[in-house]
Amino acid sequence: MKAPDATFADHARARQANLTKPAGSLGRLEQLAIALAAQQGRERPSVERVHIALFAADHGVCEEGISAFPQAVTAQMIANFASGGAAISVLARQLGATLEIIDTGTLGLPHPAARNARVGPGTANVARTDAMTPAQRDQALAAGDAAAARAVDAGADLFIGGEMGIGNTTSASALACALLNRPAHALTGPGTGLDERGVTHKTRVIEVALQRHANTHGTRSRDPMTALASLGGFEIVALAGALLGCAARRLPVLVDGFIVSVAALAAVRHAPALRDWLHFAHRSGEPGHKHVLNALGAEPLLKLGMRLGEGSGAAVAVPLMRAACVLHNEMASFEQAGVERG
Repeated sequence: MKAPDATFADHARARQANLTKPAGSLGRLEQLAIALAAQQGRERPSVERVHIALFAADHGVCEEGISAFPQAVTAQMIANFASGGAAISVLARQLGATLEIIDTGTLGLPHPAARNARVGPGTANVARTDAMTPAQRDQALAAGDAAAARAVDAGADLFIGGEMGIGNTTSASALACALLNRPAHALTGPGTGLDERGVTHKTRVIEVALQRHANTHGTRSRDPMTALASLGGFEIVALAGALLGCAARRLPVLVDGFIVSVAALAAVRHAPALRDWLHFAHRSGEPGHKHVLNALGAEPLLKLGMRLGEGSGAAVAVPLMRAACVLHNEMASFEQAGVERG
């Protein structure tokens, strides 16, 4: 995994200093353009070709009654993604982005419109045992890496990872708690819409999962790959593999909300050089997201109170990245415009 190209960053920084505006007046948009130029190794960065990979899986922890929605909704939403009715489907069309649906382990029969990368029929119940075996974790990581490879082969400028899986905020919260050494009550939220009583029960389930994890894995309980296998979901692990695969292939990533950020945290803990390839789209309504973002040193582009998942928050942020690129690429310099410097 190489670092972004510092030479292109320097060129982009020099160009920004010579555009017809006060220095720094475009704020974060300037920094976005500079970072993208370095990541893409281009004088003129671009995010016109966006690849969205949406990973879906089911979670055994649903046995504990931690979701406001039944587990059947995971498969139903895959059909909704495929038919174009889901939020991310609408946003992908509007952006002209490629949307790839990847089944990494749902219950029931695979949907014909989804790529079959099934590791198993959902994870085990993390409150009682490890979510998956190390071999299953590695298979899910490979599924994510393969998605990154397809995005690069298709000529993508930017990668977005999305997720769908009833129960996955429970797995993600438990994983974040283990990686950050934080108590369950600090990171647990309503997910798909639990009331206060439901959040309290969900928190207790996560506490049980964390105690089981610590008892099983001891000194390795905060190791990211151990934690992914013990507490994660197939889609969460695949997201981690996709982010690592993108960085290894020099493809910038726009990170979505809480679930994808937890996958990013695990992946960055495993390979710190990954952090230089990540942009962060939004701060979600899940209370644990701010703690994960702080641990990653991330300042998202948006704060809209979104908590839908699917990659939807990242898709909403793409026009900002496109604006950063077009301003960088098309504004006139002082010399071109005949404007005197201040």
